[in-house]
Amino acid sequence: MKSVNLLAAFLGGAIIGAAAGVLFAPEKGSDLRAKIMEALRKRGIRLNQAEMNNLVDEIAEELQNNAE
Repeated sequence: MKSVNLLAAFLGGAIIGAAAGVLFAPEKGSDLRAKIMEALRKRGIRLNQAEMNNLVDEIAEELQNNAE
């Protein structure tokens, strides 16, 4: 149970960090996705392209919901 909470906290932090990156340093989408993927890999999380796309879509949706 503790590891599930840790993973949830990490993913939440990753989403917030990615959102902050988008807000403060807007750049080409493919470049941003590569940076997010690299940051996750440095933390030991490996995502395939489909998983990465899903994560980025979730982040974008969350940003749109917060902007409204």
